Amino acid sequence: MVTTTIEAVLFAAAKPIKISQLQKHLDLSQEIVREAIDDIVSRFNVENSGVHLLENNSSVQFVTNPGAGEEVAKFLKKEASGPLTRPSLETLTIIAYRGPITKPEVEMIRGVNCSLILRNLMIRGYIDETQDTQRLQPVYTLSNTFMQAIGVDKVGSLPDYESFANNEKITELLSADPDPEL
Repeated sequence: MVTTTIEAVLFAAAKPIKISQLQKHLDLSQEIVREAIDDIVSRFNVENSGVHLLENNSSVQFVTNPGAGEEVAKFLKKEASGPLTRPSLETLTIIAYRGPITKPEVEMIRGVNCSLILRNLMIRGYIDETQDTQRLQPVYTLSNTFMQAIGVDKVGSLPDYESFANNEKITELLSADPDPEL
């Protein structure tokens, strides 16, 4: 069960996670986390697996099999140059009108996991990710490249910016306790 939980966390995070963070947040010993990581490596880091577990600088992350790199690069290039999907447009709009905004906040508004959409928007250069020292997590904003492409010189120039940026219902949703049982 521990290995499954660590796999799920690594998959959902889609970015490097410090091993010490896994220990702390999952309340596990160093030995148990190490055993789980070794088990994941033995099952995934094989030639016929599409994903591998990368370990570097005391962090771990799921990555694509290096042997599939060329095909993955072709796919991502094609994906990044195609039209935006409706979920991508929704996410981009949320970031435009409510940014800087965290991934959990975007997901609270949309009601679904947005990891892949955020990654895709960053690959396209439409959004920027920066670390917010007060929130202790990354926040997302429109990139200068995207703003230039749509012809606005500041986010406040977007249509109906004030009404969406200051929407009371969204503000109320974002300030609500996500788990009132606690």
